[in-house]
Amino acid sequence: MKFIHLSDLHLGKRVNEFPMLEDQKYILGQARRVIDAERPDAVLIAGDVYDKPVPPAEAVELFDDFLYSLVKRDLPVFVISGNHDSPERLSFCARMIDASGVHFARAFSGKVEPFTLTDEYGPVDIYMLPFLKPAHVRRFYPDEPIDTYTDALRTVIGGMDIDPARRSVLVAHQFVTGAERSESEEVSVGGLDNVDAAVFEPFDYVALGHLHGPQNAGSERVRYCGSPLKYSFSEAKQVKSVTVAELGEKGRLSVRTAPLVPLHDLRELRGTYEELTDRRNYENTATDDYLHITLTDQEDVYDALGKLRVIYPNLMKLDYDNLRTRAGGAASEWTAEEEKSPLELFAALFQRQNGRPMSGEQADLCRSLIGEIWEVEA
Repeated sequence: MKFIHLSDLHLGKRVNEFPMLEDQKYILGQARRVIDAERPDAVLIAGDVYDKPVPPAEAVELFDDFLYSLVKRDLPVFVISGNHDSPERLSFCARMIDASGVHFARAFSGKVEPFTLTDEYGPVDIYMLPFLKPAHVRRFYPDEPIDTYTDALRTVIGGMDIDPARRSVLVAHQFVTGAERSESEEVSVGGLDNVDAAVFEPFDYVALGHLHGPQNAGSERVRYCGSPLKYSFSEAKQVKSVTVAELGEKGRLSVRTAPLVPLHDLRELRGTYEELTDRRNYENTATDDYLHITLTDQEDVYDALGKLRVIYPNLMKLDYDNLRTRAGGAASEWTAEEEKSPLELFAALFQRQNGRPMSGEQADLCRSLIGEIWEVEA
């Protein structure tokens, strides 16, 4: 059974105040071409369909068009909500839409029942799990010790009654320990949202969303397909793709990728103003790509942003790297401090005030309190 695995569409997103809707429409067209070439048995969309819980109307219309095009191809589609989505809004009318072959995961209600597809090797059970936090799970399992994200996922998966003799697929939206993040992804404090990949052991394939870089999470069976577009300059060197996962008989899995070519790439350029405005250096490049330019001139160039945008209309970000900016040690130090997690910052404060580091028990208590505060705010 062949699956096309997509996630993190972030429809309606703006990057550095540039609207991405036309780029998203184009890349969904690219995804459709992959689907037509691969002829899968189903499409899995692992969360963050939209960039906000209440998306703009244009984003909703774009996703509606994409789903309708898949329905016309008689393709089953399985969609879950991510941390950017509202599960209740995304799954509106889900029970009526099921008949069309488009299946939305409802907001978590304590139990997850699978949908079943069949091929020449027998049934494949597909479980859909929207983005979960420990607080979402505790209310349905009050007697279970659920302190971490791993506890929450282990409890929910333990209640799924998975048949080990049958093939099973999970569509989920979580951060698996050890995976690589990008700047455009929401980061929880102190690694509190980490999930141990071992909790996914019962499944033959886990289609994950949440992280924008395509990667395996511990094994080929647990896979992030990544976002179809680059949404931050930390993703500039990533090669975007969709994941094609094929299940054979029980225990057999093959995973590969199909590249996606964007309408506009997102790139970083570096050099002097003279170098970057020399026609010989840009005449054979896509000057309408989304760009972060770092100027290395020792003196600031008057209205550099405006002048460069005459050549590079989609210049998103401009900065300098020279003796003056490198001498700004205080600013560099402050930036590094900002990147520390709240737990690290509190540990440093504790050390300064008490002349000794926190004990393991104190660190665990602090980590737990920070997690509770974040859950309440969420």
